[in-house]
Amino acid sequence: MNLKRLVSKDTINNLSRLNGRLSTPYFSNHRNLSTIVAPLLPYICSPKSHDYNLLQNPRIPSPRLSFIRYIYSNRETKLISSSVDLGTDMEEEEDESINEFLSRFVWIMRKKMVEAYPDCDKQTIDSMLVILVEKVVSEMEKGGLQHMRGSAVGTPSQDFSQDLWKTVWEVSNSVLDDMEKARKKEKMKGFLQSEEVKVMTRFAGEVGIRGDLLKELRFKWAREKMEEREFYEDLERIRKEAQAQEKEEAEGKDGTVMDEEGVGMDNKPKVVTLPKRHGKIKYKIYGLDLSDSKWTEVADKIHESEEVLWPQEPKPISGKCKLATEKILSLKEEEDPSTLLAEWKELLQPSRIDWITLLDRLQEKNTQLYLKVSELVLSEKSFQTSIRDYLKLIEAHAKENRLEDADRILKKMNENGIQPDLLTAAVLVHMYSKAGDLNRAKEAFESLRSHGFQPNMKVYNSMIMAYVHDGQPKLGETLIREMETRDIKPSREIYLALLRSYARRGDVSGAGRIATTMQFAGFQPTLETCTLLVEAYGLAGDPDQARTNFDYMLKLGHKPDDSCTASMIAAYEKKNLLDKALSLLLQLEKDGFEPGPATYTVLVDWLGKLQLIDEAEQLLGKISEQGEVPPFKLQVSLCDMYARAGVEKKALQALGVLESKEEEMEPGDFERIINGLIAGGFVKDAVRVHGRMEGRGYTASEQLKVALMASEAFSRKRPTPR
Repeated sequence: MNLKRLVSKDTINNLSRLNGRLSTPYFSNHRNLSTIVAPLLPYICSPKSHDYNLLQNPRIPSPRLSFIRYIYSNRETKLISSSVDLGTDMEEEEDESINEFLSRFVWIMRKKMVEAYPDCDKQTIDSMLVILVEKVVSEMEKGGLQHMRGSAVGTPSQDFSQDLWKTVWEVSNSVLDDMEKARKKEKMKGFLQSEEVKVMTRFAGEVGIRGDLLKELRFKWAREKMEEREFYEDLERIRKEAQAQEKEEAEGKDGTVMDEEGVGMDNKPKVVTLPKRHGKIKYKIYGLDLSDSKWTEVADKIHESEEVLWPQEPKPISGKCKLATEKILSLKEEEDPSTLLAEWKELLQPSRIDWITLLDRLQEKNTQLYLKVSELVLSEKSFQTSIRDYLKLIEAHAKENRLEDADRILKKMNENGIQPDLLTAAVLVHMYSKAGDLNRAKEAFESLRSHGFQPNMKVYNSMIMAYVHDGQPKLGETLIREMETRDIKPSREIYLALLRSYARRGDVSGAGRIATTMQFAGFQPTLETCTLLVEAYGLAGDPDQARTNFDYMLKLGHKPDDSCTASMIAAYEKKNLLDKALSLLLQLEKDGFEPGPATYTVLVDWLGKLQLIDEAEQLLGKISEQGEVPPFKLQVSLCDMYARAGVEKKALQALGVLESKEEEMEPGDFERIINGLIAGGFVKDAVRVHGRMEGRGYTASEQLKVALMASEAFSRKRPTPR
């Protein structure tokens, strides 16, 4: 904006036109004008620039001196009168605020005027500023400092253009904003040193909060205290204004009322009556119609919930009731508590808090009795059974894997019309998943969705583990994708469970997908993930890819452990690459690796298949030297090796160990043992083991059935030695 056009040429050349206005009664009627402008003169007219001798400048009209003399004479009058009467503190504070406002205003406007009029000397600029200050003061006399706020521009005089007055108004608003910020800053300093803020800051420091966070909290607490103080000050001010208004109204009613001719008339007492009410009374608070009947129901429900939540004291127990309580607590698990509970109920007439107190004492003394009594109490009306009571019992039975008891509680809950909520469904999914009942887990999971609930992290984890335990990792991976679409980040344990399931099944593509997904999710490759990938490629019969992942693990800086090395040796075993396996072991031993039971087990199995019995027994001795018990899977290898070699004693000894723990054997183990016994000529033992296999519910392969039938037929035709 070009300020050269803000003040007209006539205004600059005819400053004497203000003389008439300065002597008008306008200024004599305003007490504060001399007090306001007089302290400002050092900022406008300093002795250094000789601005006290404005008449000596031919460009400044002589009437301006009368204005300055008027200001100073009034200032002296003000000072003399102030020695007699100091006035109120509020007036002095207001004068100080106005003086500060004008000082800031002149300092900013001087820069703008100098930039707009670089050719004018300082005396001319000062004279123009005096005119501006005169107009600003006249505007402030109308409504104080706050009158200068806002976007509305006051009505300028005939000497000011609209652009000039707009600039004055903008500068005034910026000055007021700066003054308000400075006032709050000074006020904030006091609250920062208040005792309450110091106590909270000291406590925050003691609990470990330091640095910028502590500083931010301190300023936050101080600001809250300041806002609270200002709030109550505003309330007090409003209260005083209301009291003053009521007082004025009361005085106006007690006095006389003047008529149009100025003659006083006595006030006549007015008859006040209550207005007639039509219809129902309506109560509205913040726009809310509380007269509706539904709010009565809400109030009743709130009252009922308060009765449940509000802590109550149990009834005192004495006399016969105390004896009945002691009998209940001394019951054994196999005894029926229903008779004693009926007697106790009749004597005490218990409420919910009394039942809970009894159950808590039972839980501390006998958990099984507590579960039995809790199930009986569920049907008591005075117990006020809720879904949380059913859930608590279901969860207790689920932790102990008592599915029948948990199902019984669930059935009772459904019979009473209580539908399972999210927590109950989550407990059921976890319970069935832990028990390995995939169908019931899926049923509970779908029931949760059908009721409109969204599964949470715990429900997803339980369902994924159910699929993993059932050997269906692909369905678990589907739930992983669903979690990702809902921005639920699966845990590392869930990824590892799926990766382990794929690896043990030899599913290379599935294991690779999970490993890649883990990296995208922010989980870096570890020794465990690399070992599982090596195992997956080994079981798939791809030792080259297994070795690639093994070398990548070494490149990442992970040292292979016994399990990882065993997986790599097993991969070479699939293709019978004994030279590469031995080369790898020699290389690892140079780096300080020492084979453990897992590695020796794989080597014993491999040497047993090659019928290198002495070498296998030598490695078996090293396992015993390490103080480790040979793994159960090793007994399968030994039985197969000794049976094929015709070493009957050792073969039957290993077979006896396997038959004692046949519940740990898998179908593949049964088939390997039977084939080994058939190859060694132990047909009867092979038939017996086949019977045990069918007893476990496993079905033999067609190849095994043919071999078994052929061996039986051959043994019948062969003559018995005498």
